[in-house]
This record gives sequence, structure tokens and C-alpha cells, in this order.
Amino acid sequence: VQLVESGGGLVQPGGSLRLSCAGSETIFRFSVMGWYRQAPGKQRELVATITSGGDTNYADSVKGRFTISSDNAKNTVHLQMNSLKPEDTAIYYCNGDVKPTPWDNYHELWGQGTLVTVSS
Repeated sequence: VQLVESGGGLVQPGGSLRLSCAGSETIFRFSVMGWYRQAPGKQRELVATITSGGDTNYADSVKGRFTISSDNAKNTVHLQMNSLKPEDTAIYYCNGDVKPTPWDNYHELWGQGTLVTVSS
């Protein structure tokens, strides 16, 4: 199973985008899922995470602008990004600690990434 992101694209400063992440196959359960981003010439950094219990964590740079949510029935995760700034431009990666089937152990998965460009 792989994680697949969608929803990236080009948006003007102040605009909004919604990213989604789902398994390429049905995922039985996750313990925590999140979004990371990597801007050109910079290291990958945490954006937001959410646990299966709904606890969330955000980078200071996105607090109040981004909202992470999950659909536990479908084991999908979304990132609503509002008031986007040029410095939010990056490749956004989905990450999860997932249990693909009831018989698997939890293990970490990464998506391939989706590009978000904030520019006028």
C-alpha cells in the first residue's frame, strides 16, 4: 500500500487549497498521519499531524491558517490551507504510521508529494 496525495496546484497569495491523502488500497487503521513540506533548498519540515484520536499538532508558521482533519472511516487525511503565502510554496508530503490490514504491524509510509505554488 502507498499513500497518495492530491490537491496541489498554483494559487495566488491569500488564496486557499485543500490537500488530501489516501491509501492506494484500503488502510485498516492509522495511529498518526501528517503533512510535511520541503521548499527548494530547504530541509523537509513538519506542517501538521493528527492522531487517530483527533489530537492535532501544527508548525508555528501555519497555526491559524491551516487545518488538518481525518476521515477515520476511510482513513484519509486532509489539509485545508487558507491565507496562503509565497513562503508556503513547497512540495507537500503525506506521512503516516499505518496498519494496512489487521494482520500487519504499524509501519511508516510516505507519499510521493504534491507541489503547492503560491504566486501572483
